[in-house]
Amino acid sequence: MFVKNIGLQYYRNYGLLRLESLGDVNLILGQNAQGKTNLMEALFVLAMTKSHRTSKDKELISFDAPAGSAQIVAEVERKYGDLKLELTLSAQGKKARINGLEQRRLSEFIGSLNVVMFAPEDLEIVKGTPGIRRRFLDMEIGQVQPSYLFHLQQYQKVLLQRGNLLKQLWGKEAAGKELLEIWDAQLVEHGVKIVKKRKEFIKKLQIWAESIHRGITNGGEELKLLYVPSFGEREMEDEAVLLDNFMLKLSQTRDQEIRRGMTLTGPHRDDLSFFINGREAQVYGSQGQQRTAALSLKLAEIELIHEEIGEYPVLLLDDVLSELDPYRQTQLIETFQSKVQTFITATGIESLSADRLKGASLYHVHDGKVEI
Repeated sequence: MFVKNIGLQYYRNYGLLRLESLGDVNLILGQNAQGKTNLMEALFVLAMTKSHRTSKDKELISFDAPAGSAQIVAEVERKYGDLKLELTLSAQGKKARINGLEQRRLSEFIGSLNVVMFAPEDLEIVKGTPGIRRRFLDMEIGQVQPSYLFHLQQYQKVLLQRGNLLKQLWGKEAAGKELLEIWDAQLVEHGVKIVKKRKEFIKKLQIWAESIHRGITNGGEELKLLYVPSFGEREMEDEAVLLDNFMLKLSQTRDQEIRRGMTLTGPHRDDLSFFINGREAQVYGSQGQQRTAALSLKLAEIELIHEEIGEYPVLLLDDVLSELDPYRQTQLIETFQSKVQTFITATGIESLSADRLKGASLYHVHDGKVEI
């Protein structure tokens, strides 16, 4: 998979930008707040139709946009042919086109470009909140399994409606709770699909992450990933059994949920744990160990996506190489060289293993303008 060119119109601090003939490794240099991360974000948004930095699409549109809209366009080389991808953002929503044909659903567009983003905040995947880890799972599974996005979207809609109903039921008679059973059935239907796909994804990711982590640490550490569900057992994968367990847990917590006005069980409460040599990395791991685990996870993503779709994704390294020591930089660079098209942002070349980045296409960003 290879991004041949990219064009931006009124995206963030960019007016009109067109970059042609992108290279295998693209090094984007510039001081902070000039637009480096905005360019990386645009590639991510084109792949995922949403930003990794904000949930408000209006923040992606330049204040100077004459029509109140922004556009990202790119030509992507795939093994089955080139694709022209277009994503338009406006107050009315998003419109996505593949080779000029508008897609009825964004889920039909996602997966046309596959990316793996590694940014400083991704170091929080290991030591941060469960919400960060759930978002990581949702983003990565969604771009290789579109059906996952459908169930996730439906689940979130039901979760909202069910939450609103729970707030209304405090002190009500049992008759008012019959509607809750309808929402329960829908919540369980989609929730079980999400949990099952997460478990399958983590099992595959574990294989790659364990091997990569062992290599980075010269065999000194063993990394394990464990899914932590809010119902059922960790290893439970049978869909019918998961469904029964989810329904049972909902019935057991119903009174508590009504008192608190929120849904307390489901994939929106699940987590992912990391263990290094049998000890929980979130609690007992050093900062270096946590960073190595996060790096192993991202490198494992690259291989897993290749395994799933038969092509390597595009790698986006946003100001992260300078966060890694020279050894980890070397491990990361050696992984993507000659294999994965990569975009790297940095404030300067001095913080990077420059001798290993010879031949990279070099771009300088200043105030929303790019010089080659």
